Amino acid sequence: MTVQLQVDGVQVEVADDDVSLLEALRDRLGIRSPKDGCSPQGQCGCCTVLVDGAPRVACVTPLRRVAGRDITTLVGLPEGERQAWADAFVATGASQCGFCTPGIIMRLAALTDRSPQAVEQALLAHLCRCTGWRTIVDAAAAVGGALPAQRDLDEASRRATIEGGVLQRVGPDVALGEGGFADDTAPVDALVAVPDTAGGWAVGETLAEARAAAGKVQGRRTTVPLSHPLAVPPGQWDMTLRTAWVEPAYLEPDASWCRPGGEPVSPLANGGAFGGKTASPAPAAARALADEHGRTVRVLLSREDVVRMGPKRPPIAAGINRNGTGVVRVVATPGIRDRIAAMSSDLTIEEVDVPGPPTSCAPRAAGWAEAAVLRGAASGDPVVHAPNGARAEAELREDGSLLVRVSCGQPLDEVVLRSYCIGACHMGLGWVRSEGVGVDDDGVPQDLTIRSFGILRARDMPAVEVDIDDDGGPPVNGSDAVFAAVALAAWRAEGFMQDWPTQRRTSR
Repeated sequence: MTVQLQVDGVQVEVADDDVSLLEALRDRLGIRSPKDGCSPQGQCGCCTVLVDGAPRVACVTPLRRVAGRDITTLVGLPEGERQAWADAFVATGASQCGFCTPGIIMRLAALTDRSPQAVEQALLAHLCRCTGWRTIVDAAAAVGGALPAQRDLDEASRRATIEGGVLQRVGPDVALGEGGFADDTAPVDALVAVPDTAGGWAVGETLAEARAAAGKVQGRRTTVPLSHPLAVPPGQWDMTLRTAWVEPAYLEPDASWCRPGGEPVSPLANGGAFGGKTASPAPAAARALADEHGRTVRVLLSREDVVRMGPKRPPIAAGINRNGTGVVRVVATPGIRDRIAAMSSDLTIEEVDVPGPPTSCAPRAAGWAEAAVLRGAASGDPVVHAPNGARAEAELREDGSLLVRVSCGQPLDEVVLRSYCIGACHMGLGWVRSEGVGVDDDGVPQDLTIRSFGILRARDMPAVEVDIDDDGGPPVNGSDAVFAAVALAAWRAEGFMQDWPTQRRTSR
């Protein structure tokens, strides 16, 4: 059976073998601007397209339901309109890795009311991990209007690379989702491999075939409350802190592809995924499977795979006194002891083996941010001094807005630095208030949907003012220091409650 529809003004016919509109667009028609971020849960908005002019998430839309309909992707927007959106996103720093922006642009392009309130309401259908939302609201207000003078995008890319931790570009093509993501560059005739249920890989001619062979079960949000795997060390403490399992929650699931005898494509095409993909299994699997099958193989992790297999931030349980002495228990993780000790020599560190998902020092500022927050809480000093020399301070005002001051060498590009700092504010607030993953007694993650991680939505994100201090020194990462400083400010505002996240149901 085939389905006829009009895509970006062209009449097409696509074989319907129970695929989604997203798979038809990406794998059958080669249109890669809609992205697969939740695989397919209909929760991240990255695959948003217009169906007869109305926004719809393509990943949970069966192809047969849009037979005879008019589909518009980002590629199909009028050239002038598409360029206006790209320019506005670049001018305001509303795009970093560029994975979520094509879907966001499609939804915002369909709005007739682009007031901040209407934009925030529309963004409830989306998730963005990088930007902290405020710059996207700025972009919606700026599109089609007069934009600032052209910047040096090479310097902007240099700052983005410093903040992201891997090579990263800034430009209109990136805002349009053309940053070179691994799965976007895969040949259309490649075999597809996905994790199976036995620790191996299921391979098929199509994504649908591979997932069927793997027996993929749709992820869900559990009713299991968040847990704190470690007990606070015994003793008399002036304050105590316990953190939960936290998912890095990057939007682009791990992907790679490789030709026989070739080098696999990196899953870090245009962004560092906050350290979450440092040890991704996708490249090694792509290389091995390509050699085994004698064909190009494309490896994809689903959102459920990412949650089960991907490294988490190591949870801690700590007690600290006003003089800065204390004990930090941390889930045993290679390198974590040195990360904590680098920030404070007054803390005794105890590594503890517990059942749970894999942990890593790679997620954003893992270890040293926790130590910085504890030290700042004990001393009353709001300034965070990062190991790389950056400094940051955050203040939560009475109206809920944030004032952030950051010093991290030469700014290079203040738009990009501001964007990364606002994104770090978003992540720091979420870490303290709302983020976590439910894990059962056997240590297996149970929250498998991207909405279950507790990421702050656009309308929950306060206004942020970023004050950049150009100290004239060599440029270093500043957003990690901002992340820690905002967490410290948020914890102080919560009255130094022991358990993070402070605003979600947890188990004792």
